[in-house]
Amino acid sequence: MAWIESLQRAIDYMEENLLEDITIDDIARKANSSGFHFQRTFSLLTDISVGEYLKRRRLTLAADELCRTNAKVIDVALKYGYRTPEAFTKAFRRQHGISPREARKLTGKLKSYNRLTIQVRLKGADPMQYKVANKESFEVIGIKQTFPYANSENLAGIPKMWEKVNRDGTSGVLISKNNGPVKGILGVCVDKNNEEKQMDYWIASASNEEASEELSKLEIPASKWVIFEVHGAMPDAMQSAWKKIFSEWFPSSGYEHAGTPDLEVYTFGDISSPDYYSEIWIPVK
Repeated sequence: MAWIESLQRAIDYMEENLLEDITIDDIARKANSSGFHFQRTFSLLTDISVGEYLKRRRLTLAADELCRTNAKVIDVALKYGYRTPEAFTKAFRRQHGISPREARKLTGKLKSYNRLTIQVRLKGADPMQYKVANKESFEVIGIKQTFPYANSENLAGIPKMWEKVNRDGTSGVLISKNNGPVKGILGVCVDKNNEEKQMDYWIASASNEEASEELSKLEIPASKWVIFEVHGAMPDAMQSAWKKIFSEWFPSSGYEHAGTPDLEVYTFGDISSPDYYSEIWIPVK
């Protein structure tokens, strides 16, 4: 329950500071989390980024204010974080489908996004298969890209990275070098925990071979891992498993994320098959 309460504190903080220029790190601290892990958890549970939630809520309140008061459009725009009427009108029309002046005249429909509230529901009828294992450190070899996560750019960039790796033959090279303790191609999420709000994402394989001009090395630290089974075609099965882990398993498990890299393990086989097997490895404490 502490995990649920922390998440609700962060949401309450966002709501209490909608008119302020708050950062993802400000919000994450209320949940006793890093910016990376909070943004990731929030996106998995809500299907939107923190930034998108803030924007939707501000534009909802702005529309309400235009309908209820005689405040000038420029004043409402500035109040909710827009420096120019043009920027405000563009964002307002994208959400509501009408302009601020049309909203003022009460013409057309408005789209309201309500305040999020975390509710505990009875879930878990479908069992999650997992095991807990202590593993020594091991090395992986592969390629990495750095993505900003503040605006969920990682969510758009990582699938493109996989497409490129599969298209240019890098995945085949990684398969040939997979002689380490984990069998398969790995997706490795590394929280850089820096002021630039960035993460590294690796596509790699466990290997004791040396780095090269094309492939870099990363050490995965010794950890206690919770290893979840994932059954089904990609990418839907993996995305569904992540959501269940954060919405059902973590709140009731008593574990906390250890803050070290996560692993997605893609075994050798047909990833489009309904019987395809993969794994999610999460370091815990």
